[in-house]
Amino acid sequence: MESDALRIGTAEREEAARLLADHFGMGRITPDEYETRVTDAYAAVTVADLRPLFADLPQPHPGFLGPPPAYAQTTMQLPAYSPNPYAPPPAPMPYRPVGYSYRSKTVAGVLQIVLPFGAGRFYTGQIGLGLLQLLVVMVTGIGIVWPIIDGITLLANGGLDAQGRPLRP
Repeated sequence: MESDALRIGTAEREEAARLLADHFGMGRITPDEYETRVTDAYAAVTVADLRPLFADLPQPHPGFLGPPPAYAQTTMQLPAYSPNPYAPPPAPMPYRPVGYSYRSKTVAGVLQIVLPFGAGRFYTGQIGLGLLQLLVVMVTGIGIVWPIIDGITLLANGGLDAQGRPLRP
């Protein structure tokens, strides 16, 4: 086990932050606790600064912390974990309906075909893509084909708005 007075580097801080994210993802710590602990992990200077961040959490812990002090002093063997074969299976995740955009894929597709300079992409809120199509059409006349094909694709398959929601059928 390393001495608690040893200084740590960026790699150790990032490993601690990654493992805290794993614990947060498993629901062991709240969002506020996660934010506080990650902030403390990036501010840590020594091993002793990181040890309290994992004191109340089960494994995994950063490898450089070694086993917790109470565990290192005992010689007792812990039983191997075996899940209860008679336990019910975990409940499925509840169905969450997809939130559609208030913008229509039909309107976006028709705008792309009728006004082939990115008008449909401006309508969907994808300003960057609309500006790129406008620039390509203005610089090269042949670039007019891209917005038309994009409009046909929007009509056939739909697309996403600027927030990542599917366009309304």
